[in-house]
Order: sequence, then structure tokens, then C-alpha cells
Amino acid sequence: MQHSDQMVMTAPPDLLAGVPDAVCRLDHEWRFTWVNAALADLLQRPPARLLGRPVRDCVPDVLGSELQAHVRAAVAEGRPRAFEYLYEPHGRWFEVRASPDTHGGVVVFLRDIDTRRRQQAAQVHELQQLARVLDALPSPTVLLDAQGRILTVNRVWAGNAEQVRRSGWQPAEIGDDYVTRIRQGLAPGDAEQIAAGLRRLRTGVGGAPDGFAHDYSHDLAGETTWWRLQAARVDDTGQVVVTHTDVSERARGELRLAWQATHDDLTGLPNRARLLELIEEALTDDTSRPALLFLDIDGFKTVNESLGHEVGDELLRQVGARLTGQVRPGDAVGRLGGDQFVVLARSCDSPEAASLAFRLQRSFARPFTAAGLTVPVSASIGVAVAQPGLRKPHQLLSDADAAGYEAKAAGRDRVHLFSPGLRDAARWRMDVATRLRDGVMDQLVVHYQPVVRLDTGQVEGVEALLRWQHPERGLLGPDAFLSVAEETGQLIPITRWLLHETTRQAAAWAEQGLALRMAVNISARHFSAETLVRDVRTALRDSGLAAEQLMLELTETCVAEDPTRAEDQLAVLQNFGVRVAIDDFGTGWSSLAQLMALPIGTLKIDRSLITAAERLASGGTGAVLGAIVELAHTLGIRSVAEGVETAEHLRMVREAGCDSAQGYLLARPMAAADVERWASRVHDGGGDSCAMALAGQLG
Repeated sequence: MQHSDQMVMTAPPDLLAGVPDAVCRLDHEWRFTWVNAALADLLQRPPARLLGRPVRDCVPDVLGSELQAHVRAAVAEGRPRAFEYLYEPHGRWFEVRASPDTHGGVVVFLRDIDTRRRQQAAQVHELQQLARVLDALPSPTVLLDAQGRILTVNRVWAGNAEQVRRSGWQPAEIGDDYVTRIRQGLAPGDAEQIAAGLRRLRTGVGGAPDGFAHDYSHDLAGETTWWRLQAARVDDTGQVVVTHTDVSERARGELRLAWQATHDDLTGLPNRARLLELIEEALTDDTSRPALLFLDIDGFKTVNESLGHEVGDELLRQVGARLTGQVRPGDAVGRLGGDQFVVLARSCDSPEAASLAFRLQRSFARPFTAAGLTVPVSASIGVAVAQPGLRKPHQLLSDADAAGYEAKAAGRDRVHLFSPGLRDAARWRMDVATRLRDGVMDQLVVHYQPVVRLDTGQVEGVEALLRWQHPERGLLGPDAFLSVAEETGQLIPITRWLLHETTRQAAAWAEQGLALRMAVNISARHFSAETLVRDVRTALRDSGLAAEQLMLELTETCVAEDPTRAEDQLAVLQNFGVRVAIDDFGTGWSSLAQLMALPIGTLKIDRSLITAAERLASGGTGAVLGAIVELAHTLGIRSVAEGVETAEHLRMVREAGCDSAQGYLLARPMAAADVERWASRVHDGGGDSCAMALAGQLG
């Protein structure tokens, strides 16, 4: 009889016969002495063709491989070994365990871990991508895993480590338990609230929302600072992104309640309430007449959106300081809010007021510098001089405001003196309000601007743009009437009409074989009224348009007015199939967690950000646009570039990885019939509208 280590076993032990892992025993000459069914299936050979045969004849691929080296080492060492191995013939990863026996043989277990291994590799890749995006954020930010440990931190967070050490605390680093580290220097109540909020986010217990925020104070380097923590769940794995925004200036202002009641927190200038008091005091002085100069900073919204709120705030502070340095002793400079300033000039007639206004205008000729950037700024200035007998400060402020409105309407960087004729403009606004109230739906028209894919140039949809065919004034853009419609409560009926008209048009195109996704802008008022879901469903039902062919566009500001109500209604619509896009994206970093919590599928990058990115690219910082697009892709969100007007814009947004684009280079807004003709031209020209636009074939 042969020795036991050379015996050929015709069947594996019962204990191993049914295990899902592949199992075999090799004798000291590397012959198969038994195999289970899983191993036979793996090698695609019946057991009879394996038993008693050497490995070199049955599986020559393992000879000289890492697997053979590990198994031989296990036998030589006389103790088990475990390792991972890529089996090239099948292209799959296995976890291998080799256990030597007392007869010079070895039992080998092979477990298929290919799916897990590749998922882990994909997760590592996604984490690396997200880390690069987080580095572009201006606030200290960390990404936590499902257990609350730090997966990655951005550069700002890492850069604060030395300041944390000077405070006597241990910096929170990758691998640390986040809550344990941030408890240092935190009030117990704050720490508990943060821990509980993150726990709800990770586990989703009790129907927890996808994001939360918490304000807290912290001692750093001997100074008390105030922070706003914003956290949001990244996906269903339980990962959470946490940003920390320094709100110390605002918090210190809140502690100075008496000062805050009468002064602007950002600039330190008198606020609206205090200005009205000062104007009233000046009007009660019968020995002189005051004048009021109303200044509106031109294009400030573009600066704020393209360069960020930090630069915008610094710019406003510098504007206030420059105005204060230009006025006469005894005059007052105040900020009404936003980008609006007021100068109260005491004892000032019309010529003196005009001279002061032009001096202030000339002072803006010198550019402002903020965050290392030179920012050219101008101002539209309205001037109103108090008439004898005027005692109401609101009236003088209203007159100066009306003059300022005319100055801006005249082309900006203008000075305009108030006159009774300006009340005609007020009458126009009243006329608009009256016509809207009486119903002008039969005078409304819709123009459509195509949206095209950047990879193929094919048209994928259109954005609906509302116009008013006024019987006396001709075709008016939305700026001429929508603000009045919002003030008078007519905006929702107009939007309801727009939904019906655009879905009907999209359904008609679809019947003709032209399937275009229809994008319609929605205002914050529609969320407040809570009729949006019903209005959208009604429009889709009446038109027969598929829900997937409708996209609702809303701005970040629109969401910020009532994020919870917006999120609830958008979630219902998304479940119904309607797509959701964030329009005019460009100032969302401060509300990143809030945006990530919304059920959005598309970011529409505003043209001001495209322009800013183009300018910044010359300084070597053009990756900002790419970081935004990469963030969107990491979250599974498509990106659409707006305002693509030049070949350079098209090249830049393509390199940034944008999915789609719209703008005058590709197509201007047009009537419905013109859309059909434009689409036909693109089709007849080969289907690539981007190539045709660059070749000048769509002009």
C-alpha cells in the first residue's frame, strides 16, 4: 500500500464538499489528491481529470507565479499563509489560504473576492477625486466614513493644524475619530449636538434629513472664534462631508446689539434705520435743505458670484471707506443693504449736490483691490434735493431711489437728478401691475434656446425664456415685468401658464420626432405657495409629455429662501420623474452641504463664472471651473455651461469636463418654429452643432 500522502482520494471529505469556496489538497509533489466541486468549476475540468495529476499539467499558469511562491513558503515554514492573488486566465481576484499538513502536502482554499476588490479600488478612486474637489473649497472641510472617522481633509483644514497645536489641542487627522478630536475646546452641549447630528446623518435613523447645521464657538490660540458647521451625507454608504465656516465677525456683531441696531455690520456705516433718523433730523432744520445721494454699485452681483462673497464683502467695506473720505464734514454716509449706499449732504442745494455726486463718481475711477485682485467698479448715482415743506424721510429716500433707478437704466456709471418726470417710471410700474392683474396671458410668448451635448454636438433640449409682446412697447424681456409680477402676486399664474405652454410645445415636437427636454425656470414664490407639485403634474397630464422630458430650473438663492420646503417638493417631483437643475450656479460653496442634500441632477454654471474662469485661467488658476465640474460628477450631477459665446469659451468648458452647453455661439433664443428649422439644419449638417458653430455654419 502507498504512503498516505501519495494516495489519490476520489472524493473530498464531506465537510468540504459543499462549501462555495474552491478547495483542494496537493501532495508533496504538487499533485491533486482531492478537489471539491467549486475548484473543478473554477478550473473548468471534471474532478476525474484533476485527481492524481500534477499542477503543471492541469494549471500551468500558476507555475512560477506569486501563488506558487506563497504556497511553497507555507509548506517550508510549516504554518498557514493567507494572501490575495489575481488569477490571470479568469481576470479575477481571489483570497487564498494555504495550510500545510503533516504529510508534506498542503490544503489550498480560494475565495472569489473580485467584486469586493474592485469595489474597494473604485471607492479609493472616488475618494481621491473627492479629495481634490474638497481642496478647492475655501472653508476647512473633512470627509467622514460610516463610523465617523476622518477619510480625508482639505488643504485649509490641514493648514490650520499648527494653530490648533498652539491652542494645546491635538489636530484632527486622517484616521482619527472626528467627534473625539473636535470635543477639545468645545462646550459639552455643542459637542453632544454635533455628535448626535452626525450620528443621525450616518445611520438615517428616524427619517433623519440628509444635512444639518450647527453654530458653535471655539477657543483657538487664546481667541474665541465662532463657526457654522454644515454636514451632509454624500451617499447611502454613510459617508458625510463636513464644512466649517468662520462666522466670527458676524457673531461679534451680534454681541454688540446696541451698535447693530443702528449700524451696518459689514461696513460699520449707519444702516437704514439710522439713516432715516438722520434724514428726519435734517428735514426738521428749517435753516437749510438737505440732499440725498443714492448710490447703487454697478455689476456687484457679477463680482459676488464670480469672485466669491469674501471678495464682495471686502469690496463693500472699501466702497464705504472711500465714500466717507470724499464727503464734506458733517455729511453722513450709510449703507441701505446689499450694494446700495446713501450720502446725506446737509445744507446742500442742487448745484452743490450735483458737484458732490460727480466727485463721488470720479473717485470710483481708481480700481479697488480685494484678495489680491484688481476689481474695476462704477456706481449709478441718483440725487434728490429736499423741497421746502418736505418732512417725510421716506419720501426723500424714495425720490433719490427713483433717480438712482434712472441712472442705472441709462447705462450705469451715470448721475441723475430727480425730477417730477421720474414719476412716469413709477406710473409705468403701476401700469404693468394693473395689466398683469387684469390678465395678459394672450400677450405672453416663449422663446427657446437650444442646449447641446459637448461630446457629440447633438441638441438635447431647450430652455424656455418668457417674453411679453406689449401692445405699445413691443417685445419686452422678463426684467421689464417679472419683478412687478412677483410683487403683485401674479408670478405663480404666469409660471403656471408657462408650464402648460412649454410642455404642450415639447409634446408637439416629440410627435414630430424631435425629442427635446424642456427646461423651465421656477421661482421661490412657487415653493412658498406649495402648488408647484400640483401645477407640474397638471401640465404634464394635459400635454401628455413624459415627466422625464421636463426639467425645472431654480437658483441657489431661490432654494436658500426656504430650503426645507423646496427640498420636500423637489423630492416628490423627482420621484415622479421630473428632473431638477440648479441655475446660475457660481456662489454655492457657502451652502455646499445644503445643495448636496437637494435632489438635483444638473448644475447650470452661470456665464459670469465662465467669464471669471476665463480671466483667471491666464493667471494659472483655471482649474476652478474644472473643480466645480468634478464635484458635480463625483455627486452624480451633470453640468451645463451657460453663456458660451466664443470659441475660447467652448474650448474651456470642454476641457473642464462640462457635459452640455448653451449660448450665443451655438444658438440664440428663438421662436418655436425657428427651433424646428435650426434643428433641421443641424441634422442636415451632420448633427454636430458645436462643429457647425465653430465653422460659422449656424450664424
